[in-house]
Amino acid sequence: MVPLKRRKVVSPGTGNTGDSGNTGSTGSGDKVPIKFPQSVLFLLERKMGASRRAFLSQLGRKKGFQVEELFIESVTHVISENNSGDEVRTWLDSQVGGRAPAHLLDISWYTESMRAGHPVEILHRHKLQEQQVNEAEAVVFNIPSYACQRRTALDNHNTVLTDALSLLAENAELSDEDGRGVAFRRAAAVLKALPEPVTGMTQLRGLPCLGGHSLRVIKDILEDGASGEVELTKESERFKALKVLTGIFGVGVKTAERWIREQIHSLQQLQDSGQTLNRAQQAGLEHYDDLNQPVTKAEADAIGEIVREAVMSVLPGAQITVIGGFRRGKLTGHDVDFLVTHPEEGREVGLMPKVVSWLESQGFLLYQKTTRNSYLESKDGPARPASNMDRFERCFSIFKLPEEETRGTKQTETLTENTPEDTCSLAANWQVKGGEQMKPAGHKAWRAVRVDLVVSPISQFAFALLGWTGSKLFERELRRWAGHEKAMSLSSHALYDNKQSRYLRATSEEEIFAHLGLDYIPPSERNA
Repeated sequence: MVPLKRRKVVSPGTGNTGDSGNTGSTGSGDKVPIKFPQSVLFLLERKMGASRRAFLSQLGRKKGFQVEELFIESVTHVISENNSGDEVRTWLDSQVGGRAPAHLLDISWYTESMRAGHPVEILHRHKLQEQQVNEAEAVVFNIPSYACQRRTALDNHNTVLTDALSLLAENAELSDEDGRGVAFRRAAAVLKALPEPVTGMTQLRGLPCLGGHSLRVIKDILEDGASGEVELTKESERFKALKVLTGIFGVGVKTAERWIREQIHSLQQLQDSGQTLNRAQQAGLEHYDDLNQPVTKAEADAIGEIVREAVMSVLPGAQITVIGGFRRGKLTGHDVDFLVTHPEEGREVGLMPKVVSWLESQGFLLYQKTTRNSYLESKDGPARPASNMDRFERCFSIFKLPEEETRGTKQTETLTENTPEDTCSLAANWQVKGGEQMKPAGHKAWRAVRVDLVVSPISQFAFALLGWTGSKLFERELRRWAGHEKAMSLSSHALYDNKQSRYLRATSEEEIFAHLGLDYIPPSERNA
């Protein structure tokens, strides 16, 4: 559908009535006396079309009717074609003040009046039918303000609306307007939590986090099926270039913007430019297609088996937990994250280099960068890091996932059903030699997948598990709740009570929620 052109609301006395207010222009410059000043008409362009509306408006003025080009406060009759009363009412609500004229009429009244040469009597068949809604029975949603207070499952009833707001959020973030991006994401999160589809603006009355900008976008979509702003954003050359360039692993917004200023908008232009790329960016460009392809649950499970064998081979008894979107029940993701710990405090020290060495020796790593654990080196305390990034020992990597596992073969099913100790070596089964799996010439036997490994001491495991599960907005809202409502500081390392000047212990996510005075929300319902 073509988005409705939003018309300005002007004060009375303006429009097409001429200087004296008692004549109307036919469009050719001729002034025709207004014969029926008590009836001020406005033809709604929605579904009527601009050319037909212009023709009918000119016809009415020639016959002495006062037909306004803009919707003004003195309009008494709104005429529409192929619209229901509810659709016209929604349009009126989007105008300044949203005042309802005396009559909402079908085009049939207008054409009959043109034939008669005067406003005909308004009969029931001329009136637009509106659904009678009992305010007491209307489906009006009521949800808490903080995302961490509400349950949000994967089943989203308002995908069209949330996708639009999320795209605007992404564009804001790519434009270094993080505040606006957060506002759009909070609005989208509210809609994701609703138990039913939004069909009218009245349902959104009183809901939190829905600012004026977000509401305008929602109105446009409910009214016209699309938002002009969203469609323009999608077609923006800058937005498309930023999406492509930041899709390269290791490339952030500032680097992408610098390249765009140098007239680099595509991967080919980047390759031809001779830009100096760091090791991560080189790997990201080399494996661009794979890394921008969604990772499936089956692939995540297969990688989990590899990681499990690697960890168990160097530290028996360690615990490996999948985190991120896959822990929340998502079936696809852009990467796979794992949290590793050991029940005995301190046994995890030095684990990461050994795991990385094992994976490299078996040919599973195309790229890796390990960061050391700086948690104990901070002078600010574990609950007050300088940024939202935690300070665990981490490995950012690109995995080489053998093709057999991406297809879910019988071999995969067998390995998944047994513990690493009960199976023969995965590396031996897959015959990875010199970084390449044995396959017919010209056949790519693997795909590249982004994998992050995080190592946490058991004393901080509950906080790390909570912090790395997501969603990103849910975690942001948890920290905001802790600070604003409970005078506490929450990080992926600890929970600090600022009033009592002490750390609060927790061995599970449930205990952390209890400390914060929140009902526990399981991972599958944290998809804000």
